[in-house]
Amino acid sequence: MQQIISVDHLVVVYEDGTCAVDDISFSVKEGEFFGFLGPNGAGKSTTIKTLTTLLRKISGRVTVAGFDLDKSSNDIRKSIGVLTQETSVDVDLTGWENLRLQGRLQQLHGQALRDRIEELLKLVQLQEVANKPAGRYSGGMRKRLDLASALIHNPTLLFLDEPTTGLDAQSRNAIWEYLEDLNRKEGKTIFLTTQYLEEADRLCRQLSIIDHGKLIANGSPSELKAAMGGDTIALTLDASVRARAKEILRTINGISDIFDSDAGVTVYTESGGEKAVDVVTTLDRNGIRPSFLSISSPTLDDVFLKHTGRRIRSEELKRKENEPFLM
Repeated sequence: MQQIISVDHLVVVYEDGTCAVDDISFSVKEGEFFGFLGPNGAGKSTTIKTLTTLLRKISGRVTVAGFDLDKSSNDIRKSIGVLTQETSVDVDLTGWENLRLQGRLQQLHGQALRDRIEELLKLVQLQEVANKPAGRYSGGMRKRLDLASALIHNPTLLFLDEPTTGLDAQSRNAIWEYLEDLNRKEGKTIFLTTQYLEEADRLCRQLSIIDHGKLIANGSPSELKAAMGGDTIALTLDASVRARAKEILRTINGISDIFDSDAGVTVYTESGGEKAVDVVTTLDRNGIRPSFLSISSPTLDDVFLKHTGRRIRSEELKRKENEPFLM
């Protein structure tokens, strides 16, 4: 497959001197579902705004949909659809009127535009509310209308900047299903930024993990997790014994890495089930007893932890348990 996005040594610096994107290089193949995974402030949105011609770069070479970013920004804009974090629907217009407005901005008219609107309303399941003002839509419905607006001109390439942030679980799953269909059934190339581990794992066939403006890992979700080389043992330990516990754990054969975690220590080993017995026995002999132990296969969060020494914490995870989602 041909490359539809090529980024070589991209650097983006804000006016205050902050280097938001620090010499990154990657490529996206045509028809691919590509993900940029990282926490808030990692450089995801800056990258996507640069690729969609909304921000100026300092240096580097970028081509999007076959066009050079420096020479053919207008051609790039005609070839792409963009869904931003903030919904851009006009709340005073109906769903149908919002799509008609976007279609006319893309030089679509007459029956072709009407047919496209009907097709998209069916795709995002908004036919029944198409004639209601968008101000009466839920957050999930507005996001689906936003998605339809980004697709009105049938773009070659779709950019999605954290498209499900703030949505409830049901709305998020609905968006995921639409995006999977766009990619698998229509062959649409999708570039997604996200801070949600499950979203990246489910949707993306290729990933770049970014932190503090630098790329720290590339590959498919399965490749990145397989590279961890085994299982994860998470130990909940009192803060007063964690340093001593890490010293003891380093003496056990078969443990590849040890990291601090929120509640204690995380250990990586080839055989978690077998090694857990050694871990508990060795710690117990030294007077340290974990209050909780769990064994699991590596996750993308473990990949991030290995490369950065800390875990991804999305906005969703920061919410209080009783705080309602945006509806």
